Amino acid sequence: MSQVDTSPVHSAVPLPPIQPPDPTFPTKLMLELRGTRFEIDRELLMSLPESILIVMFPNGLILDDQIIFVDFDPLCLEYILNFYKTAQDAFYSNQESSSAFPHIPTPNPLLNKQAIIVLREELDYFTIPPKSKKKLPSSSSSPLETDKDAVEMSTVEPTINIYELKTECGTYLLHQRKIFTALQRNVNKENNVAEQHLIDMLCVSGFSRDDEWGYRNIEPHKTSIVSIALVILKTTGQNQMATAQKLLLFWRKPARKCWWDGLEVTVGEDKAIP
Repeated sequence: MSQVDTSPVHSAVPLPPIQPPDPTFPTKLMLELRGTRFEIDRELLMSLPESILIVMFPNGLILDDQIIFVDFDPLCLEYILNFYKTAQDAFYSNQESSSAFPHIPTPNPLLNKQAIIVLREELDYFTIPPKSKKKLPSSSSSPLETDKDAVEMSTVEPTINIYELKTECGTYLLHQRKIFTALQRNVNKENNVAEQHLIDMLCVSGFSRDDEWGYRNIEPHKTSIVSIALVILKTTGQNQMATAQKLLLFWRKPARKCWWDGLEVTVGEDKAIP
């Protein structure tokens, strides 16, 4: 199995634009994602993390057609938009509650925008069928043995449906929803101090070590699982603010980590396929 591309990306929900958008571009876009249609504000779409937009529009956003067809899971986009809406509402609510105090302009984006950490994982898995170790007895008569039959052991290879095996392995991995389990296992194996420090920073900034993916699904017709988790960046304490400043280095420059991992599991309805 291959664990690919865990990308901490630092994004932000922008404030409403002061100037109206260019009239030559539509303010709302109609997207069709694998049969599901979304009407979305252009400004909101452009505010999504760059790592998400690249996957949605690998050839760029083309506005020639009224309906834009996108090969992207609608459940994933719905999860992202719902989180952004919740984060935006919370940010503006805090802004209104503090409006009684004089506003002091600051160049620090952590103080005038709602920052969000985005983790995205692509897991490509490869299924290796098991080698049979089962042997069945078979009797055969020998002309040299008159009082008993010679018993031979013959190996029987079971018939394994490779497509069914891939499906079962994908289902097993789909239920492994802990964000940091696979990465932590790889860090422990390689004793990578830098990546351990990154996990620690993410946990200080809003994630928990036992957090699960907010979205996780198998890509259609592929042995690949895509997962996404979002969290509002914490900046309440001095330690958290210092960590947030370090995470700003990932703004529009996602950190990427690729590694190989292997698991031996037993799958199937009767757990008969090791």
